Amino acid sequence: MQAMTLAKPGGLDKLALSEMDDPGQPGPGEIRVRLRASSLNFHDYGVVSGAMPSEDGRIPMSDGAGEVEAVGDGVTEFAPGDSVVSTFFPGWHDGPPPVADFTTTPGDGIDGFAREIVVAPATSFTRSPDGWSHEEAATITTAGLTAWRALVVDGGLKAGDDVLVLGTGGVSIYALQIARAMGARVFATTSSGEKAERLRDMGAAAVVNYRETEAWGAEIARETGGRGVDHVIEVGGPATLSQSIEACRIGGHMALIGVLTGRAGEIPTAKLMAKHQKLQGLIVGSRSHQKDMVRAMETTGLRPILDRSFPLADLADAFRHEESGAHFGKITVSI
Repeated sequence: MQAMTLAKPGGLDKLALSEMDDPGQPGPGEIRVRLRASSLNFHDYGVVSGAMPSEDGRIPMSDGAGEVEAVGDGVTEFAPGDSVVSTFFPGWHDGPPPVADFTTTPGDGIDGFAREIVVAPATSFTRSPDGWSHEEAATITTAGLTAWRALVVDGGLKAGDDVLVLGTGGVSIYALQIARAMGARVFATTSSGEKAERLRDMGAAAVVNYRETEAWGAEIARETGGRGVDHVIEVGGPATLSQSIEACRIGGHMALIGVLTGRAGEIPTAKLMAKHQKLQGLIVGSRSHQKDMVRAMETTGLRPILDRSFPLADLADAFRHEESGAHFGKITVSI
């Protein structure tokens, strides 16, 4: 089978398409999946760029979707021909988070899905939403489930809530869609006039250009009538957190998801305390969360926004497109 591997010390020029041995037939409790698609995330970029060192020869990519080719003894949840999508933490099935690192995450601590075939425990996958393409399904594993957990699981999103999303990456666009589908009002930031129009077309009540408006947090709060938003999808990190606190209402919820502006920085703790806000860090979610999200996608009819698709052989070019910041929604890879 073909697989993309990453040589140390990392970097896009260290990605190489290789021929590898077929993994064979599934054992008890396992399934064999013919992978058809993956999608790019900031975490994947961290691995392939070498910013997050991994083992020499690692197969990257945390997201994988395809069809089941065979099932091992004892597997009753899936059958050959079923469309499935991978989970970010294969060992986190339900309950509170049991892991605080990426040692078990495909494409990082273990081999990922930039390959044609994988044999893995059946519990490492859920079924894909009915009728979705493999490219669409591949966006659930990381970006989709992160947005779902931030808003629904941790945030308790309800109709009438106000939500702020930062930028137009995969998590932010998914959060906009989920929030709108559940009857919430959405506000957004961007630095592009063209992207601002697309956000409005998707239902954003107001969009603020963060390059033109330095105090964008206060501007978002004004757009809500001065109350502030109920939820912030905080993907930026240290350079955006102070503005997110300004945008968020007293007692509001901020989901700390991303480190796009760095891994550490100052936090205005006095302001956070004074506004009684909840700042909760999270990394994706459990298999149970993912199964709930799949049902919700089918019920609401929501479909992800796809940007561009690249063949597996052009994975480095896909990451270069991600580097450019020109994408809107999810970049996918066909396998």
